[in-house]
Amino acid sequence: MKYVEIYQQAILLAVTHISLLLADYAPYFYDNAPNSTNGNMAMLSIPEDTPIGSHLYTLNGTDPEGNSVTYHMTFEPGTKQYFAVEPQTGDVTLVEELDREKEDEIEVLVGISDSVNKVVEKVRILVTDANDECPEFINRPYIINIPEDTPSGTSIFKVQAVDKDNGSGGSVTYFLQNMHKNKFSIDRYSGVLRLKSSVTLDFEKSTTHFVTVKAKDGGGKLRGMHRICSSSTTVTINVLDIQDTPPIFSGTPYFGYVYEDTEPGSEIFTVMAYDGDRGNPNPIRYTIAHGNDGSFDINSTTGAITLLRTTEFLQKDIYKLLIQASEVNPDVDAQTFMTAMVTIQVVDLNNHRPTFYGENGPQSQFEITMHEHPPEGEILRGLKITVNDSDQGTNAQFNLRLEGPDGIFRIIPQIIINEAQVTIIVENSTAIDYEIIQLFRFKLLAIESDTPEKFSSTADIIIQLLDTNDNIPKFTSEFYIARIPENSPGGSPVICVTANDADSEMWGDVKYSIYGTGADLFLIHPTTGIIYTQPWAVLDAEVQSRYNFHIKAADVEGKHSLAEVFVTVLDVNDHYPEFSEGILEKVMIIGLPVKVEAKDEDAEEPNNIVDYSIMQADPANVFDINQATGEIVLKSYIKSLEVIHNITRNKDCQWSLVVLAKDRGSPSFSTTAVVRIDITEEIKSRLNSYILGLRNQPWRIFRICLSMVTFIVSLTVIISGLMFWKTVKRSRIHPRSKIRKIVKRPAQRKVAD
Repeated sequence: MKYVEIYQQAILLAVTHISLLLADYAPYFYDNAPNSTNGNMAMLSIPEDTPIGSHLYTLNGTDPEGNSVTYHMTFEPGTKQYFAVEPQTGDVTLVEELDREKEDEIEVLVGISDSVNKVVEKVRILVTDANDECPEFINRPYIINIPEDTPSGTSIFKVQAVDKDNGSGGSVTYFLQNMHKNKFSIDRYSGVLRLKSSVTLDFEKSTTHFVTVKAKDGGGKLRGMHRICSSSTTVTINVLDIQDTPPIFSGTPYFGYVYEDTEPGSEIFTVMAYDGDRGNPNPIRYTIAHGNDGSFDINSTTGAITLLRTTEFLQKDIYKLLIQASEVNPDVDAQTFMTAMVTIQVVDLNNHRPTFYGENGPQSQFEITMHEHPPEGEILRGLKITVNDSDQGTNAQFNLRLEGPDGIFRIIPQIIINEAQVTIIVENSTAIDYEIIQLFRFKLLAIESDTPEKFSSTADIIIQLLDTNDNIPKFTSEFYIARIPENSPGGSPVICVTANDADSEMWGDVKYSIYGTGADLFLIHPTTGIIYTQPWAVLDAEVQSRYNFHIKAADVEGKHSLAEVFVTVLDVNDHYPEFSEGILEKVMIIGLPVKVEAKDEDAEEPNNIVDYSIMQADPANVFDINQATGEIVLKSYIKSLEVIHNITRNKDCQWSLVVLAKDRGSPSFSTTAVVRIDITEEIKSRLNSYILGLRNQPWRIFRICLSMVTFIVSLTVIISGLMFWKTVKRSRIHPRSKIRKIVKRPAQRKVAD
């Protein structure tokens, strides 16, 4: 056995020797220097906010034989692989996001290999902090309950927030949002929440308060920039009620109604009150403290008010009941209570409609007789109308109006409660005119104003008008034009005039009369209005063809109107044309006419228009006459006396003609005259014509002679006067003038010298 062991040891030594002779040494990493960025990553620190993809480190090592080496990196199973290495260069890159708060130390197996030998080392890499975390409140939600009588300044709660960062980034301070409007304050370092000084809580005003608390860290760097992180949370503070508030009535003011058909025992109204301390309420008991006369009762638990009597025994229209609501608390001797007023009105049912009454009871028609045109504002006293509604209150209020022609009458009052006397007043006297309408019919309407039923009633108002003498007779025209022939006998009708009086009966009777300067020949019938000529009147258009006068139409009271009548007397052909003489002497100058003229005394055409013609002439072919003017001329072929001498043997050129003057009236009248014409030359003709004219005018001859005598006498007087004046001037009766002349001459000479 001993030799065997020695043999084995020998063999082992041999093998070992051989192995040493043939050994290949493993590669190794260079040692890290402080703050070195190459080696085996030992003692490496990486900030947690390093971006993914960043170059972190370079693995660096060597092989003793000088062979090339490769690098690799592995992680423990179940852990994140934060880094990746480039096998050839050894560059290490961050491939996963770091989070110091989750993992502040990373274990990595780094290896180096020369393809034969591989060396693996375990290294720990430290993850350093960055301010990437915000404070977080713990133990949320924060809901606390405090009594409303908590004293001011009391600490009521403590909030706590944790920041996982290190250093200043992990320190936390506290603040309140809207601190000035808040009833609470907080200690900035401890997070203790307190009720502010001089501040109290009131459950009845606010049952819950919401306080926002803000937590802020001390700040730090993140990705190279300074950052401060904060977070907030809400603290819900519930205020607990305590017994410090009396009962409160809801739904005030209270009004109830008792209708006239409400039965005893009926519920009228229910009041409701609750404990003012709603967080811890006590039961409420109700009583009627004041205002009840035994007509009402109240349920102490429900607050229901009931009627105890029938409505006919109620003594008031309105009851005011003072209701007391008391808290029931066996632990407290003194009861807390509150009162409220309940107004209960006894309401009448609207079961009656307005009704009109006359003197003998209900009436639906009223009649009255009155004269037309009464004074405005006059009351129709003959109408006795009363209107009544037997209901009460608003049920008995109604409006009254008059329906019919507008603006003639009005009624008062127009708004009525229960009952009123109806008065009808005249509003428009002019419209109450018998001549326009003799009977008025109106509807008097009463209608409830404030009820849903709107009950109404009507009554007929009949007003019969009586006529008065309010109109004057009026002629159908302001003037009348009449025509009457001049040969009308006395008493002939001229024209019928008419005047109308709108009044009736005797007021409408009209009497006619006539007056004026032109009315002497006329008269008028007093009732018919026919105008006649006087029985003795003789009309003559040639004397007076037009008359005008006035007529009057009057009623029994003397009210009258006037009109004017114009009467034209129509001419009748009752005159013959008349020549100035039966034989007319005319001198005709050859080439010029002579004129004959007959006058017709009729007043109008054609009765006074005269036509002329030659009835007889010898010879008949010498003269022509103008039918309208009566001018007689020689025939156009007679130019001289020689022609005339050749026509007739009458050498003195004198002719006699029978001229007919005929008017155009119907029947027509005519007259004849003999015209003696002396035909001569122009100069002789003028002298002969003048002398012949004087022969037929003796008064003219007398005036001519008188004028000549007067002229001779006047001339003689003038000549005698002039001779006498001349004689006086030459006489010496005035010597003073001569003396004056003698005195002047020497003076003149002296001046000349």
